[in-house]
Amino acid sequence: MKKFFSKLTDSDLFPGQSHSSHPPPQESHQPSTLQAPTPTDVFRYRYHHGVNLGSAFVLERWLTGSMFPGSAKGGSELDAVTASIKEHGVEETRRKWEEHWRGFVNEGDWEFLVKEGRGTSIRLPVGWWMMGDLREMCKGSEWEGLESVYSGAWTAAKALIAQARHHGIGILIDLHGLPGGANGEEHSGTSKGKASLWGHKKHLSRALDALRFIAIEIRGLDNVVGIQILNEACHNPHGMHEFYEHAINTIAEVDQNIPVYVSDAWNLGDALNWVTGRNLWSGHGKPTNPIVIDTHRYYTFSDEDRSKSPQEIIGTIGGELGELDGKAGSLSDRGEAQVIVGEWSCVLDGQTWSRVQPEEKDHLVTQFGHAQSQKWAQKAGGSYFWTWKMDWMDGGEWGFVEQTKKGNIYIPGHLTLPAHEIPARASHAQNSRAELGAAAKGNHEGYWNQTSPGQYFEHWLYGGGWEIGFSDAMAFFTMRSQGALGESVRGEGGDKIGCLEIWVKKRFLESGRRGPLKWEWEQGFRAGVAAFEGAVGI
Repeated sequence: MKKFFSKLTDSDLFPGQSHSSHPPPQESHQPSTLQAPTPTDVFRYRYHHGVNLGSAFVLERWLTGSMFPGSAKGGSELDAVTASIKEHGVEETRRKWEEHWRGFVNEGDWEFLVKEGRGTSIRLPVGWWMMGDLREMCKGSEWEGLESVYSGAWTAAKALIAQARHHGIGILIDLHGLPGGANGEEHSGTSKGKASLWGHKKHLSRALDALRFIAIEIRGLDNVVGIQILNEACHNPHGMHEFYEHAINTIAEVDQNIPVYVSDAWNLGDALNWVTGRNLWSGHGKPTNPIVIDTHRYYTFSDEDRSKSPQEIIGTIGGELGELDGKAGSLSDRGEAQVIVGEWSCVLDGQTWSRVQPEEKDHLVTQFGHAQSQKWAQKAGGSYFWTWKMDWMDGGEWGFVEQTKKGNIYIPGHLTLPAHEIPARASHAQNSRAELGAAAKGNHEGYWNQTSPGQYFEHWLYGGGWEIGFSDAMAFFTMRSQGALGESVRGEGGDKIGCLEIWVKKRFLESGRRGPLKWEWEQGFRAGVAAFEGAVGI
């Protein structure tokens, strides 16, 4: 694959210049910087069949009640640590917290995730109070004086990232707890019940400091999928998009390649309008970090959902993520429209279950889980089940382990292919490549010559894009079988380009293709990816 990319020239990849006599567009193409996809690329841009870690670095009482003394006044991290210090002292609390962090995931857990769950990625919730110079960071906040408890927290998080890399697993670092809280829930780190991040200069500044720290710390860690700048922003907070831009700029000052994940603030349509409005081509010097929208899907908390039967809720899943229709698929004239489902579960409220017979429940949970996970695989770049670990394993309908054991989570077929199938299918696709490419390029040129005779085109752009797309899809499919992602995942399964919108953006920029006809390159690239996936049956 590397040999293929090292020999790229316009004459090799872009034959068949347009025969039109019309002058070329004024905006000239730039030199290509395309290289073969790397393990980092596969970790970041493949389909993320993922799971949230759970209550490790951001405690929630309902998940890990064992970390909460009886005197704790609420269910947040701050409630747990302050009560523990009061009852047991700082040193005993620090010891207990460090044991919790380092023992949260054991070798058996990793083996289950890889072999049974077929997981590719973990969403790792962390808190701002564990970032950077803790004395300076926490000064004047409710976390001041707790620094010694958290002095080893980030080191423990990095150790977990390293363990994940050993097992071929990516990590999405999720700044779950922000200064003041991006929402009023206890999973923000405190139980104040307020979303005080918004409009508070000091809180916003601390949040940016935490993000800068993360960006610096994860440079060189090839299995870090991205940085999520916050979790579950409250609905339409003042200044949210301005904060997003500041956060993207802050991260880009360190690394312009790491994907940045943002919350949709419970309004996916609005989030898509914002991100697609950040047109890739509207001005130079802007950060080029890929942007991914994180949307969460639960069907148990609202009165509307509680009033429905399980069958009615299952019936609505087919229309989920419909906001993407008309937004994704054309980066050449707008920003990327990449979405992942950062949290979902198989949980329905008791009122919903009261509408069916008890003996129907197991079958309906399976239907519910399959409907969701299949929809996310179809429309999103990945999904992360909530959650992996809790005190009360295997976790019921909240538990990734239990739902995986019961077969209630659809595992994409490419992740379960036998080891010998990967090279065999890739070889078949390569043998079909010339025929598939010729047909695609001929159909493209014929269509436009027929519908727009005499109009100037650069059909060689389509052909060049097609070849790169086909090769990229092959690289993703075969990389784990070559051992590049770790020996523990060298066996069964291949990968596919799941975060296609942001991968197109990356390759588009690297290709150097510009001008009003750059859309031809994009169309060709997408068609090449689809052709390979069709040839290998994924």
